[in-house]
Amino acid sequence: EVQLVESGGDSVQPGGSLTISCAASGFTVNNYCMAWFRQAPGTERQWVAVYSVPLGGKTYGSAAKGRFTMSHETAKNTLYLQMNNLKTGDTAMYYCAATPGIVCTRDPQTYSYWGQGTQVTVST
Repeated sequence: EVQLVESGGDSVQPGGSLTISCAASGFTVNNYCMAWFRQAPGTERQWVAVYSVPLGGKTYGSAAKGRFTMSHETAKNTLYLQMNNLKTGDTAMYYCAATPGIVCTRDPQTYSYWGQGTQVTVST
């Protein structure tokens, strides 16, 4: 059974840093498209970053570029999102998503598997 379990969400002050994790089971991250999305109350799900793990290519959304870094650890089959210089606008539930393949899209509908989300709150 494929499972994605996010963790690491927290409340931080503006300008702070946080790393959230996505532990995968039932499949090997190395063979999948992996992505982070986020959703704030009353808004649509927004893509944050997409990672074609087989090809090694990463793409970041405009809100994440220059501040967020996605990585993975093969031994732990885990995906990470390191977030620096956090802003109040980054407050959202962050979701990890996965789908088989090497060409990865930003469209959440193309992702087959989702985690339950981890809450990131940025406030003073």
